[in-house]
Amino acid sequence: MPDNPRENTDRIYLFVCFDPMPLLRKIILSLMLWLLAVSGSPLSAAIGHDHPTATKYESITDRSFAWPSVDEWVRVLTLRDYNTRVVLVGTTLLGIAAGILGCFTLLRKRALMGDALSHATLPGIGIAFMLAVMTGGTGKSLPILLLGAAVSGVLGLAMILLIRNLTRLKEDTALGIILSVFFGAGVAVLGVVQSMGKGHAAGLESFINGKTASMVASDAQLIACVAALVVFFCVALFKEFRLICFDADYAKSQGWPTILLDVVMMSLVIVVTVIGLQAVGLILIIALLIVPAAAARFWTERLVVMLMIAGLLGAASSLIGASLSALLPNFPSGAMIVLTATVFFLISMFLGAERGVFIRWANRWKFEKKVRRQHLLRAVFELVEGDEIGAGTPAYPISFQDLLAMRSWSARRLSREVGRAVRDGLIIETYAADRKIKFTQQGFREAALVVRQHRLWELYLITHADIAPSHVDRDADTIEHVLGPDMMAELEALLFTTGVPASPHKVETQALPGH
Repeated sequence: MPDNPRENTDRIYLFVCFDPMPLLRKIILSLMLWLLAVSGSPLSAAIGHDHPTATKYESITDRSFAWPSVDEWVRVLTLRDYNTRVVLVGTTLLGIAAGILGCFTLLRKRALMGDALSHATLPGIGIAFMLAVMTGGTGKSLPILLLGAAVSGVLGLAMILLIRNLTRLKEDTALGIILSVFFGAGVAVLGVVQSMGKGHAAGLESFINGKTASMVASDAQLIACVAALVVFFCVALFKEFRLICFDADYAKSQGWPTILLDVVMMSLVIVVTVIGLQAVGLILIIALLIVPAAAARFWTERLVVMLMIAGLLGAASSLIGASLSALLPNFPSGAMIVLTATVFFLISMFLGAERGVFIRWANRWKFEKKVRRQHLLRAVFELVEGDEIGAGTPAYPISFQDLLAMRSWSARRLSREVGRAVRDGLIIETYAADRKIKFTQQGFREAALVVRQHRLWELYLITHADIAPSHVDRDADTIEHVLGPDMMAELEALLFTTGVPASPHKVETQALPGH
């Protein structure tokens, strides 16, 4: 007997459980792959890496990141591969249709309607699969699944309209109800589908996140036809859609069928959502309907231009996102398309020519600079005029301290504004005995215009709005900076006065013009 029976038993167990054949098979397979790679056999490219130019064996579970080579960049950018051409064409056309239609839903304040309708399509996909299997089919026919999604989406739209029109609940509440209920029902239906003994349910979850790589030529042709149909309806109903987007109440008062137009618009949203399920999935399709349109809104105030920009951004987002996904296989196409659209949105948000953050900051800074300049000129004019400290002439120099007491500004801020006015040739600053300020001819003319605008508006408020002269200055101070020449001429005609009127604060009991 051995000294340690347990040790002997472990050795026997290890010897019995150890099987050297799998290790030998792996060694032989590795040698064969190495020989094929060295010999340059075409088989080495077929097994291993997804790209045709690769010769290195990789596991299908390998999720490591590898930067694409120059040849891979050239293959994708030149559309050398058939599948790449199909995917890029299909997603680009989808981006154009979604971008153009998204402009109307955004302006109609129906942006989240697409989100609710996209989630409402999920139970239709599962039910269509079940019905197809029960009738003897495989259930994986794409037209049948899309038809089920369309029917479910229309039902979701009808439920939203019923809740909104037959109850006191607001539209956002109806959207939340339909979104959550239909998506929950879809998840439950997919659970039932997975437990069925018939059919091949694997892959139905791809409609949630999208599966662009499985797109074939017939799918791209279907997207092209639907995209053309959506663009046609948007162009044909451009006037009607524009009217209900900007003033639905006026359109309804003029006899336009606003409810029918809303239904047509939402039906187009359902169509775009259904054809986009395979490309980006029902969760991310809403991004193609909202993000390009929202980005285009920063660039223009004209609807026609907005539609063109949104279509261009949608196409560019889809094209670039799908191309990046082809170059980086571990990154899903739907996610890359949405991230690309987000980049365009951020660029538009900051650099947009009409509503961008930077242009708004610049316009606000210019306006505030203009207001500070006008406040300075009006204060100097009133001092020179003698409204506050006695009579004077346009060339009469005033003290810096007197000017400082006119408004609630600091000495540093006033010195900065005076320096800017001196550089612009509006006033002259002297330091003979103490600090003095006086107008130039150009400065006096500009100051007289500012004071005229201010006092005309004061007189209008006193005369026609029954505001006391002691309370009118603040109201006039907020509006005088945006009065145009047409408004000034109308005020002069209404008040029967020309030139620079006298200050209404000087003698409150004085008879005012127009009485």
